[in-house]
Amino acid sequence: MVTGPDSLGVTQMTLLILIHSFTSKSVKFEVLGPTEPIVAVAGDDIILPCYLKPNISVEDMTVDWLNLDYIDERVYRYQNGRIIEVDQIPSYTGRTSLFKEELWRGNTSLKLTRVQGSDEGQYKCFIKSQNWYDDMNILVLVKAVGSRPVVSIEGHREGGMGLVCQSEGWHPEPDLVWLDSKGVSLSAGPPETHRDLKGFYTIKQHVIVQETDTNLFTCRVLQRQINEKVETEVHIPSELFDYTTPWRRSFIVSCCLGVFSVIGFSMTVYWIHKKKVVTIAELNKQQDDLRKYVFDAIRRHAVDVTLDPDTAFPYLILSDDGKQVRHVDTNQNPPDNPKRFTYYPSVLGKEGFFSGRFYYEVQVKEKTRWVLGVARESVNRKVGITERPEYGYWTVYQYDGVYWALTDPPVTLSLREKPQKVGVFVDYEEGQVSFFNVEARCHIYSFTGQTFNKEKLYPYFNPGLNSASLVICPVDVTD
Repeated sequence: MVTGPDSLGVTQMTLLILIHSFTSKSVKFEVLGPTEPIVAVAGDDIILPCYLKPNISVEDMTVDWLNLDYIDERVYRYQNGRIIEVDQIPSYTGRTSLFKEELWRGNTSLKLTRVQGSDEGQYKCFIKSQNWYDDMNILVLVKAVGSRPVVSIEGHREGGMGLVCQSEGWHPEPDLVWLDSKGVSLSAGPPETHRDLKGFYTIKQHVIVQETDTNLFTCRVLQRQINEKVETEVHIPSELFDYTTPWRRSFIVSCCLGVFSVIGFSMTVYWIHKKKVVTIAELNKQQDDLRKYVFDAIRRHAVDVTLDPDTAFPYLILSDDGKQVRHVDTNQNPPDNPKRFTYYPSVLGKEGFFSGRFYYEVQVKEKTRWVLGVARESVNRKVGITERPEYGYWTVYQYDGVYWALTDPPVTLSLREKPQKVGVFVDYEEGQVSFFNVEARCHIYSFTGQTFNKEKLYPYFNPGLNSASLVICPVDVTD
């Protein structure tokens, strides 16, 4: 049989493909990458280099990217031409990818987008063929410069005036110092440091200052590892140090009522000017009376909330009256529909609101984890995203006694009392969502100046994974 040039070319091409395929599956290789740490700026995108020597294809191999701080979960897996999302660390969802057009020549570098503080750590690039495997490690360091410190006046304290300073969004963990006008460090209370869900640090510190010739004080936050610092200078009027002046007494009342400033500011001003304050006892009574008045006014906007079973995550059980929800270990196998949450253990109220004001209360005692608030009707219920405003959620989150407002980045909340019952208040036209400790009649947090896109807002509940129930409570404005 005579073989023509065309058929010979096809035979040679087939042979080359077979040789390449055999080589990539059987040859020994090295996994190479950088030896120096990669320093990433929070919010940026980075590339973690990793490649094979020799430059053979990995299209029929397994490529695993691991963060060694996690034992049983992966940052990313590519296997036999497919992306495997099972057991992916949730915080990396939607932020990792390979360069698919480079896989044929052994480039397995990982692109990591929107770097956050929790991304810092030791990474492993692990590659396995049918007959061989190798890996290499990369250290990723993350730096983030936090917000300019916010200084608040807490009021008169024994020995002087109480101040508190707070700064958010740092990585690594920063230090905070108080300075007088000459740059001398002041003796202050122990710093309070919290780490949010993205790994960024918030630092806060209280100090008591005495009157000086300048009354200038500076709060400085610094991170020596990344050689960054930010500071805020504050001037305290001399009148504040004189407790006997009427201006000072009025200032105390304003501070006491500051938590209700958004809702009850005009009422507070009226109260201060209408009444004559004489003693601390009377001040405390006026504070309690006004707090009760404002809080009762909010509770008068209470609505009857019932849970919507058509939205409930498959592992949630709702009570027959639709007032309680809890998580169980068994799938209830409800029919799927576009309204149902299938990623987070969440459920919505049946009725939505697109105008006016509404308020509801939820019992959270015995719960080690919960998320409460409101959500837009259009939220994506099939993917894992943080329940924050940019995705259509306005929520507060509690986990093992630590509280966050789920903003971007989340704000750690320092609460004096652990709420047993949480009140949620919405003023649609004002773009405000507020949270309250019902028993203490005190404010927890407010989202203000929000835009709801003329969509309905629904009460939102995430009971976490423990078996205790979230309970919607009737609101009695007389209690």
